[in-house]
Amino acid sequence: MAFARPKKKFYSEEELYEYAVGALARRMRTVTELKRLFRSRIEDSESEYGRTLIELVIRRLKDRGYLNDSQYAAYFSSLRRDNQKFGRQRVVTDLKIKGVHGDVIDKAVDAAFEGVSEEKQAREYLRKKRLVKPKDQKQAARVFRQLARGGFGTKTIFSILRKWDVDEETLTALESESA
Repeated sequence: MAFARPKKKFYSEEELYEYAVGALARRMRTVTELKRLFRSRIEDSESEYGRTLIELVIRRLKDRGYLNDSQYAAYFSSLRRDNQKFGRQRVVTDLKIKGVHGDVIDKAVDAAFEGVSEEKQAREYLRKKRLVKPKDQKQAARVFRQLARGGFGTKTIFSILRKWDVDEETLTALESESA
C-alpha cells in the first residue's frame, strides 16, 4: 500500500521568521547557513519574491541581534582553538565552508590566535589525538598528515618532527609529498 507524500508546507514571512528564531535557538548559524535552510521552505526561492522574503527575514534577525557573522566567527574560532586544538588554517577553512566573508574570517582568526604559539598548539593537538613520537617512517608520515589536517603549517610540523629526531630521509620524503 503506497502512501501519498505529504504536501510540502511553504512559509509566510512571519512563519519563516519564527522558524529562523527556533533554528538559531538550537545553535548559532551564519547568514549563509540560514539562507540554505530557507530555500527549501519558500515556494520559489529563486524568484524576486523569494529573494526579497529571505532578505527581509535576515534583516529583521540582524536588527534584533539574533544574527551576527562576526560574533559567530569569533566564537567559532576560539572554540576550535581551545576545545579541538585546531590550527589557524583549519579554522579558516571551516569558516569558509560555513559561508563567512573573508574579511570577517581574517579579523576573527587573527584575534583568536593572537599570542598563541603554533608549535605549542600543535603539541596539544597531538596530545589530544594521542599521537606519540614516531618509531618509523610510516608513523612519521601519519603524524605529518594528522597535523596537516589539523591546520598547522609545514614549518611547524617539520620543527616538531626534527625535535623528535626523525631522520632526514623521512623529512625529505614528507617535504616532497607536501609540495
